[in-house]
Amino acid sequence: MTSLNLRHSVRALLLDGEDRILLCRFTLPEPDGDGASAFVVWAAPGGGVAPGESPLGALRRELREEVGLDLAGRAEPPHVWHQEVADPGMSKGYDGVVNDYYLVRTASFVPRGALSDEQLAAENISGMRWWRPRDIVDHRGPDLFSPRDLATPLTALLTGGVPDRPVLLGR
Repeated sequence: MTSLNLRHSVRALLLDGEDRILLCRFTLPEPDGDGASAFVVWAAPGGGVAPGESPLGALRRELREEVGLDLAGRAEPPHVWHQEVADPGMSKGYDGVVNDYYLVRTASFVPRGALSDEQLAAENISGMRWWRPRDIVDHRGPDLFSPRDLATPLTALLTGGVPDRPVLLGR
């Protein structure tokens, strides 16, 4: 039996004082498509953990780069969710992804990270938006969320608080 080559990523559940979550709009090409079609996935900011980098180091770096939030001087954010998806279409060159999600409470802000618009586009990020949990539940349209049932674990987190150990998520 061969082991899967999974890309390890970290993501921040950025929640403001109104319990809105900041999500990045990823415009992704259809897997194995002709490049002319794309789909949109709204997901928490974050990205890959570089070799030799700690998960929290990667989280700090990704938040500075993508949304402009500096975690320096803050308490270590709790690790609240864990997700493993075996799907070669998820990340080029990998058999799937591992996403570890950390909860970061913050005041609302206008996201503007260190990356230029061109650099964000190279990472498939085409926008950002604060979402109310109810707006996620009520959303109708072709856009997807990651995880697909984002509203369910988000509502559980908001009502039940930080879990004792990370909750295992589905796709």
